[in-house]
Amino acid sequence: MQKGFGQTIMPARPALDETSDASGLFRVERKRLWGVVYRLTGSAEDADEIVQETFARWIERPPAHEAQPPGAWLVRVATNLAIDSLRARRRRAYPGPWLPAPSERTDEDWLDTYVSDEPDPEVRYGLTESATLAFLVALETLGARQRATLLLRDLLGYSSTETAEFLGTTEGNVRVLHLRARRAMETYDRARCVPTPELRARHRAALERFLSCLLSQDVDALEALLAESVRTVTDAGGEYTALRAPLAGRTGVARFYARAAANRAMGGPTVEIILVNGLPTALITLARPVRRQAPRSVISLELAEDGRIHTIHTILTSRKLAALQPPPTPAVAAP
Repeated sequence: MQKGFGQTIMPARPALDETSDASGLFRVERKRLWGVVYRLTGSAEDADEIVQETFARWIERPPAHEAQPPGAWLVRVATNLAIDSLRARRRRAYPGPWLPAPSERTDEDWLDTYVSDEPDPEVRYGLTESATLAFLVALETLGARQRATLLLRDLLGYSSTETAEFLGTTEGNVRVLHLRARRAMETYDRARCVPTPELRARHRAALERFLSCLLSQDVDALEALLAESVRTVTDAGGEYTALRAPLAGRTGVARFYARAAANRAMGGPTVEIILVNGLPTALITLARPVRRQAPRSVISLELAEDGRIHTIHTILTSRKLAALQPPPTPAVAAP
């Protein structure tokens, strides 16, 4: 068994008597399919649509034979629809950097129907890791079929034979796709983002310090939190004022976020720290946006080994944030 994300994980398959009709099959497989498609596309909106389309195809044109279990048939159809969607998205022009859509799904949602009821900690963290923004951003370096092969083999534990059948290719090609995908992920593997309780606590503490510096406009203290090579990426989808390209360097990044916080102060901001893609993330809401300010934004961090912030992802695009909900606690003043 390989260590880390690359270990083989056999999926828990539903009993056939649970899937005797379409509604039963939907209840058993919906979260499982959504998780696969979301990881494949990086889009919650696309995942919703593809899961619906997959079940529509099951109802309209069910398999003519039972050689393949219902769950496997659904994964095959959803995977190929997701590959088509991913390729189509990459062909379209996108204004500025693109980032995955944030998701508030819980650990249990990411684990649902993937493993046994009591997965060991390494398996559990590997599955939640595969839904983190850091991992999804790393997947963007892969071609669509490489991405699908990596997820089918390493996340769901399907064999080369099964993966080849799903993708309509040969086992030899699957092995080549898998090898190339793993090599492309080597940079990520050297600094993995496994959402253990310890990492979540570190992220929350770093995020709170980051927000406090913005609130107090303490640029020197903010710079001290950042790695020398810190990099920030903003996805505004062309809707709002934002960086048009990634920005790197401690001084430039610190000054940029301090200016952005000062501009937001006019809009009556509040902030909540919520769990997004397995890690604490700041959700900022403006009561009175001015000019082309985004009414909502999320800020997520990635930490270096020494605890300093080496990457900041900010998402402003309204469609990507539509499903996010603040926690049922009083909001506090935000930077």
